[in-house]
Amino acid sequence: MLSVEDWAEIRRLHRAEGLPIKAVARVLGVSKNTVKAALASDGPPRYQRPPRGSVVDEVEPLIRELLQAYPTMPATVIAERIGWTRSIRTLSGRVAELRPVYLPPDPASRTTYTAGEIAQCDLWFPPITLPVGCGQTRRPAQLPVLTMVCGYSRWLSGRLIPTRRSEDLFAAWWRLIEKLGAVPRVLVWDGEGAIGRWRGGRTELTPECQAFRGTLATRVIVCRPADPEAKGIIERAHDYLERSFLPGRTFASPADFNTQLEAWLAVVNTRPRRVLGCAPTDRIGADRQAMLALPPVAPVTGWRGGTRLARDHYIRLDSNDYSVHPGVIGRRIEVIADLERVRAFCEGRSVADHERIWATHQTISDPAHVEAAKVLRRNRIGMIRPAPELDVQVRELSDYDTALGLDTDGGVA
Repeated sequence: MLSVEDWAEIRRLHRAEGLPIKAVARVLGVSKNTVKAALASDGPPRYQRPPRGSVVDEVEPLIRELLQAYPTMPATVIAERIGWTRSIRTLSGRVAELRPVYLPPDPASRTTYTAGEIAQCDLWFPPITLPVGCGQTRRPAQLPVLTMVCGYSRWLSGRLIPTRRSEDLFAAWWRLIEKLGAVPRVLVWDGEGAIGRWRGGRTELTPECQAFRGTLATRVIVCRPADPEAKGIIERAHDYLERSFLPGRTFASPADFNTQLEAWLAVVNTRPRRVLGCAPTDRIGADRQAMLALPPVAPVTGWRGGTRLARDHYIRLDSNDYSVHPGVIGRRIEVIADLERVRAFCEGRSVADHERIWATHQTISDPAHVEAAKVLRRNRIGMIRPAPELDVQVRELSDYDTALGLDTDGGVA
């Protein structure tokens, strides 16, 4: 076989140097027919092995017959039907080549989003163990991270929240939307209990979600069950978080986790995305401009409730007890809690303000409340004193004998 080097030299000598075919053949020591073939070829010579037959060739007509009747028949079933006794891998390779001929085309459409159109939301549970104070830790199932990705710009945001309950979820959701600076026209969720579910062929939202989306004037869609492609953007973002954010990091507390996550997101949103050809920061401006404006009044989120303060002057929130100023014992108070603080008000006056803790079954006491309770107890004890003793005349026993008509000997007078 003529080498590529000789082929190139033949063409150079004939075309560049102008040597005739006979002279080229004499210089390189090849035949004139070899020179003519090299000059007539369009490309360099390549070695091609002659095709050999396969043991599957004999049964290919039977395979085609079965696939024509049942295009999705597994290769193992085909092997059984045709009596195949050789390697199943050899047969399955030929079946994989022939099957597309008998299946209808199934093209995959490329999903594109317009500016401001959609954002996908979900909960991510990082595979870590996180200390939450008071000697307690939380495992991955107890660490929900609310994430949101805008479809057009791929702008990613997220926050670790204490619980999956609607009070905490909607409070964190509003934080992300408020920080984004605009409201996406459609918000896509998986079947999260606090959001809603897919039922009867349509989305069924919870009353809390209806009130939240009504304030934002947006639409919330719950994906069909077993349809991961409907929120592929957020799923890929979770995979990216596990591969890029978590490795090599340690976290001292939930606040430390959120601080590191926020700093990482600020960098990530400036990195170019292959699917966009640019970074999310280059598109977020147009995305925000096409979104809805933030509502003039923020939606009501977090923990809210009213109660009459009991004598022990403590309120319970998420399994923890927080002290309240004892001066309002027996009066109605309003309890308001968000992701960071637990507060109580009585007639518009603050009577408690605590940092919300993530540990469970703890008692949090304000030293001022404890001291005020001691003073009130001392004052109440001073107010309730026993009445002074009265001087009572002590009579002789003989006076009673005389009154009863008894003589000194015990007889009747």
